[in-house]
Order: sequence, then structure tokens, then C-alpha cells
Amino acid sequence: MPYLGSEDTVRELRRALSNPNIQSDQLRYRNTILKVIRAMSQGVDVSGLFSEMVKACATVDIVQKKLVYVFLCSYATLNPELSLLVINTLRKDCQDPNPMVRSLALRNMTNLRLPSLVEYVEQPLTAGLRDRAACVRRVAVLGWAKLHNLQPSSEIDAAVVNELYSLLRDPDPVVMVNCLRALEEILKEEGGVAINKPITHHLLNRLKECDVWGQCEVLRILQRYRPQSEDELFDILSLLDASLVSPHPQVMAATLSLFLSLCPSLPAVSLAALERVRGPLLAACGSVSREMRYTALCHIQLLLRSLPGLMGAHYKRFFCGYAEPAYIKQRKMQVLVELVNDENVAMLLDELKGYCTDVNTDTAQSAISAIGRIGRSYSDRCLEILTGLLALKQEHITSAVVQTMRDLVWVCPQCSDTVCLALEGCEETLQDSQGRQALLWLLGVYGERVSSAPYTLEVFIDGVRSEASLGVKMELLTTTTRLFLCRPAETQDMLGRLLHYCIEEETDMCVHDQALLYYRLLHCGIEETRKVLQGRRSDPSLGVLIGRPAEPISQWACSFNTLQPLRQGAIETESASRGSPQHVTFDPKPNTDLSDTLNCSQVERVHSGPDSASQCTDSSADVAAPLSLSLSPALSPEEFERLWLRQQALHAEQGADKVEQEEDYVSLEEQVQSSAVPHCSPQSLQAAMQLVNIQTLAFTPPHTLPWRVYLYTHTQRAQSGNTPHSTLILGELLCTGEAKKGVCDGEVVVEDREEEQVKEGEEATADGLSGEETARKAGEAERVKVTLKQQPRDDKALKGFLSILTTVLHTLSSDTS
Repeated sequence: MPYLGSEDTVRELRRALSNPNIQSDQLRYRNTILKVIRAMSQGVDVSGLFSEMVKACATVDIVQKKLVYVFLCSYATLNPELSLLVINTLRKDCQDPNPMVRSLALRNMTNLRLPSLVEYVEQPLTAGLRDRAACVRRVAVLGWAKLHNLQPSSEIDAAVVNELYSLLRDPDPVVMVNCLRALEEILKEEGGVAINKPITHHLLNRLKECDVWGQCEVLRILQRYRPQSEDELFDILSLLDASLVSPHPQVMAATLSLFLSLCPSLPAVSLAALERVRGPLLAACGSVSREMRYTALCHIQLLLRSLPGLMGAHYKRFFCGYAEPAYIKQRKMQVLVELVNDENVAMLLDELKGYCTDVNTDTAQSAISAIGRIGRSYSDRCLEILTGLLALKQEHITSAVVQTMRDLVWVCPQCSDTVCLALEGCEETLQDSQGRQALLWLLGVYGERVSSAPYTLEVFIDGVRSEASLGVKMELLTTTTRLFLCRPAETQDMLGRLLHYCIEEETDMCVHDQALLYYRLLHCGIEETRKVLQGRRSDPSLGVLIGRPAEPISQWACSFNTLQPLRQGAIETESASRGSPQHVTFDPKPNTDLSDTLNCSQVERVHSGPDSASQCTDSSADVAAPLSLSLSPALSPEEFERLWLRQQALHAEQGADKVEQEEDYVSLEEQVQSSAVPHCSPQSLQAAMQLVNIQTLAFTPPHTLPWRVYLYTHTQRAQSGNTPHSTLILGELLCTGEAKKGVCDGEVVVEDREEEQVKEGEEATADGLSGEETARKAGEAERVKVTLKQQPRDDKALKGFLSILTTVLHTLSSDTS
């Protein structure tokens, strides 16, 4: 809005511009024009002075010309007819002997942005392309792009395009780069400037002559070119090698983007290029510019998707500074999580622990979340830190810790006991809805382990009328119903009061309908309610724990050096939303898919009864019932050893027939090709096994041969009549470091008490192997021998467990390699 009194100001300025005494004094006249520009910048409408300013442009004073041209370009669209009066002066200035005046006239002639003046502008621009001064040619080249933008529907003059192409070999590098930009604008509908081999090599040879942004423009346009031979490709890469380690981050990023676009079929070259840019990226992370630091961190996260260990030795460079803004601290913490390993985990956790008490609540909560992500592989250390943070009794810290614990037990159920102990009394500090929802979810899933769970829920239920959060009310309904299933005597009364309020008094239809659903579900019976509400307590996928596998560079190469990495928020660390984790049921594949999972053929010999052969033959046609694994009841190492050696002792002392009468058990051996598993860290192996409820009791250190791991689990599978059938499975993983000779890939050997049938099966297996197959097997890589012992016998549960265990081993092997 123009200032009050602007009319008086304009009147006074008009009087001064028309005063002959002021016009005769060049300094006073320039100062008056400067007052006009100052008033214009302050919002005063000075368009009424257009005529006086047109007269003022007829001067030899370059400073005055610049001031007048600023005014004329601002108000030309409001006075198109009077703008014609300026053209003659501008055309005259285009022939001035001073190149600065010529370039100034050409620039402002195109900045008038009036279609009616195009015919008067074309001739000076054409002449400007051939001007002897480089500054004039620079302006003339960009002037043609402005002219095309003013009339995009007009026909493209082929002579002008050819002239611009010829100027790509102009001795001035700025003219060359401006020609590229102008041709990109003019030939936009045709796909931009055409890049061929001569132009490509000319631009690459002159790349060092350009400024920083000129180099970025050239490198961006060269991404369209595809070399015609491998020799030409490596010649281009050799020319780009110096730019790859440029001290300017913009040039380095543009060069790497060109590298990746030229080498999609040469992953080794791409990986080598990523290694080369490590230094420039680390230097950019220490830049004075905050924007540059943030951009470098975002692109480092992109590179870590394909090279997780790229910055592993430089993790200290990502420690947060006290004065850094919160958005940079949060990005650095995300990078630190990606760089955690066995050697630096203690130092990183200590550093993140210090950030948890930052004065900025967002930074503190991000640090707690980062500790939770690390806890998926190092749960004991992280839980110790999180439990200590609860003792601070800070509202935002307690809320973040409870949410992090909720997410942690979803992927690491072995942490549930520690989390349940830590929940006692934290409801008094929680005030925000997200933290209370997380606490309610934990109480609903693990309420039988939290002694004060009913009393905590009673506080929530008593205050439900004043509860403003819809999510808390819905979570409270689900939690109370779940707790009723495991502790009915303590929660029956409060569940009735909650359902009555939500059905009869609650105004929100979502809460009302959910309460009505649970009410009707309870009328159907406790077992039906349990089937609906009591699902899995953890995520069965291994990717969230072990970390995503290294992605091919081609998946993100197109987004490098663009705004896409900056648009992305935090890296997706959760497979579910920030609300309560979704409950899923793990159904193993049919037995017919087991061979596909293991990628091997199975030769099975079962000798535990006369009907066992028919049962195993028909089992491949049946769909296995849902199988669940459990760690309870716990098994001590002494008990494990006693059970493991028991069958061998019974065979030796009592004989096979007597053993068959006393117990029903089965033993299975499997060769799984997973050579990288013996080299993974014990923490990763143990965490991966516990994620699917398999407990490891003992294992040898990595890189030690022979390598052994002893494990156990309890299986539960529904049989006919929905009667659950439980079994105990003991297992041994053995790797001797030698290839298995003469053993069929995927052979399953199920031992029993009848030794003659075992021998017959072994002979049949040996006869089934040709000499060529035996020789091929002898040269294969080392395998892991899996030995399983089950009691009581359940062939389907055993095969289902074998499928799960093999999937874990293959996943660990792919991640380790």
C-alpha cells in the first residue's frame, strides 16, 4: 500500500525533475532521480513520473542511465505507449562506443517485456551476437532467450539458433555457458540443446575455464550424452576426474551425478567415484554455510544407502555442535545411526545420551529416537540409557522414551521384560497424547507382566470424560479389552464403566462405534475376542533389525544433486506408522514352498511309525496351520545339554526299540549354503534369532573354525479341533570351513530307531548321485550344517521352523556379504 502523502511526494519530485536549474546540474539531477528510485522502493506509486524519467535517460552519465532504466523496466507494462519513446534512446545506446553502455542498453531493452517492442529489439540483438566485446555478446545471447519467453508461440528463427550454436565455441566461457542456457530455453519443446560428440568434447575441454555455476550447467547438460564406445566413455571419465574432487561442492555434486549417469552398467566405477567424493562431502559438512552443511548431510544419507561403510571411519565428523540449528543436529543423528558398529557403539551412545537433555525438545526427542533405532541391534546398552532417562521426570523426555520403547519391543520382543519394569510410575509424567497412546499400547500387549497395569488404566478411565485426544480414547478401549482377557477379575468393572460411557455418552462416532464393536465381540465369547485382539506382539520382518541391504546405485542416482534428498523428511525407520504397531499373524508357507525357500531338493527319510511315510507324502499337499514360536519356558544351558545328549545315551544303553516305546522324537539334518553367517557379529546373530523367538544359548566367536551355535525354541501349532500342539526344538549350527562332498544339496536326514532303514535310505541317496553332480558339489562354497531335534514329534512344525531358520540364515548371509 502506498504511503500516506504519496501524492505530495510525487508532485514535489515532478517539480524537481522539470526544474531547468536542477537539470543543468548533473549531480543534483542524479540525486533527484535517486529520490524517485528510493520512493519507488518504499512503495510510493511514482508511475506518474514516467514521462520525466524518459527524458532523463538521454544522458552520458552511466550511473544516471542505470537508475532511469531501473525505473523504466518497473513501470513499462503500465505505460506501454510511452515506452515507445525509450526505444530510440536505447537503440542509439546500442551503437555507443562504450561496450558497457551497449550491454546496458541491450539488457534493458529486453527487460521492458513488451510484445509490441519485439520488432525493434531483434535487430540490435542480432548485431549484439557479433559484437567485439564479450560483455555485449553475453547480454545478447540471454536476450534471445528472454525474447522467446516473451512470445513462446512464435516461430523459431533457424538463423538465430545456428548463430547460437556457433557461439558455443566463443573464446569467452561465459558466452559459451549463456548459449547453452539460451538454447535450452528456445529449444525446450524439441528436448533442449542437441549434444553430440564434438560438442561434448569441446565442453569438457573448456570446463576448467568456466566459473562454478557455469561448470554445473555444462555438467548437467552433458548428462544427455551417451558415449558411443567404451574407450570414449573412459576418455570422458578421465576428463572429469579432476572435477570429482573439486573444492566446490556444487561442481563435485554435478560431476558425480554425471559419473553415475554415464556408468549405470559399470558398478565398480560408480563405487570408486563414491569413494573419491568422500573427502569433498566431509569438507562440505564443515562449511560455514548452514544450508551447505544440511545439503551435504542429505546427500551423504543418499550415498550410505549403497555404501553403508563409506563414512564409518569418520563418524566423529557428524557429532553435533552446540550452536548448530536443530535441523542440522537431527540430520547428523540420523547419519550417526547409519554408522554404528561394534567398535564405535559405546562412544556413539554416550554422545547421543548427551543430546537427550538438549534445551531444544525436538533435538532431545530425535536423540532418544536414534538411541531406539540403535537398540534394535544393541538392545541391552540402549535400554539402560532409556531407563535412566525416565528417572529425569521430564515430560517431553518421558514421552519420547515411552514411544521409543513401544517401537523397540515391536521389533525386538526380547526387550519386553526390561520395558515392563521401566513403565512403573511413568504415567504421572506423561501429558501429550502420543506418549499416552504408546503407554496404553504397551499396557495392552504386556499388561500381564506389569503389576500396576489395572491401576494405571483406572486413572485413565476415571478421566475419560475430560480426555481431549481421540486417539487416546480409542487406544484406551483396546487396551482395557485386552487386559480383561488376561486379568479379568481386576479389569471387569472398569471395562464395563468404560464401555457404558463410550456407548451411551460419547459424542464422537469413532469412539462410539469401536466401543460397540468390542461390546458385541465380547458377547460372542472370550475365545472369539482373543482371536481378534491378541495378535503378534512383534514384527516378524528382519529388515528393520539388521538394516536394509545395500541398494543399487541406480535406484537413487537420478535424484542425486536435486532437491529430492532435501524434501525427504527423516529416513523411514519404522515399518508402521507412529501410532500403535499393527498386529500381524505369521503363517508359514505350505510345505511345497519349502524347497523353493531353501533353493535345494529335499530327500526325506522318516522312520517313527508305519504311517509316517504316507504322512510325509501327503504333507506336501496340505497347507500348514499357523505356526508360532515362543521362548518360554526358558531352557538353561545345563538342561539343553542334558536333552541334547539324552537320545544318544538311550540308544547306547537301552536300544532303539525301547526308546521308541518311551518317547516320540525326531532328528533332522540340513545343509544350508550360507557361508557368510559364521563371519557376522554375535550381536547381529543373537538379535536376528530372538526377533523370530529363537534363543541362542552358546556360540563360538566369529571367524573361528569349526563354528558352532546352539539354539532352541518352542513351537505351537493348531491341529484338528483347534487344539494347540506344542513341541520343543533343539538346534545346532555347524560350519567346519570345508565344502561338503558327496552330499546332496538340501538333503534332509530324519533319524529313528530302526538302523536298517536308515542305512537303506543312505544307500538310495548315494546311488542317486551321479559322478558329475558329486564333483560339482565338492567344489561348492562352505555350508552351514543344521541339526535339529524335536520332542514330541510334529513333522509340519519342524519343517515350518526349518523354513524360518533358513530364511534368517539367508538374510544374515546377504547382509554380511
